[in-house]
Amino acid sequence: MPERKLTPAAWPDEEEDVRQAPLTRIEAQAFRERHPQVPVWWVVAAQAALGSVIAGLAWWVAGESSVGMSALYGAAVVVVPGALMARGATSPNARLSPVVGAVNFLMWAVVKIGFSVLMLLLAPKIVQPLSWPALLVAMGLCMQTYWLALLWRRRA
Repeated sequence: MPERKLTPAAWPDEEEDVRQAPLTRIEAQAFRERHPQVPVWWVVAAQAALGSVIAGLAWWVAGESSVGMSALYGAAVVVVPGALMARGATSPNARLSPVVGAVNFLMWAVVKIGFSVLMLLLAPKIVQPLSWPALLVAMGLCMQTYWLALLWRRRA
C-alpha cells in the first residue's frame, strides 16, 4: 500500500498574520482594575473561618466533641496544605520567569496533594474517635470556598 503524506489543513486565521500589540502601561492598569485578583491568603483565611464555623456547628448539632474535632480536622486537611502551597507558590522565586513560575506552581501542587493524603492517612490516629462523615463534609465545604472567591472576584 502506498504511503500517504498528510498535509495539515490551513486554518482560516493562518492566512492573516494577526499579532496582538503589547498593552501600554495605562491599558494594563485599566485591565487590572476591570479584572481584580482575589489574594490567595484571603481564600486560605476564608477556608479557615468556614472550617471553624462548620466544626462549631457539627459539635453543637451532634452534641459530641469528637464530631466537632473530626470536622475541624477535615477543615485542616484543606487549609493547612492550601496555606503551604500559597506560601510556596507566592515566593519570590516564582517570579523569576514564566517557566520557573509554572514549575514552582506544579511542584507546590504536588506537595499540597501529598500533604493532604498524608493528613487523611493520619486522621484515625490523631482524632479518636473519628467521624469520617463529619471530616468529609467539612473538607467538601471548605473546598467550595474557591467558588466563593471566584464569585466575589466577579462582583468586584
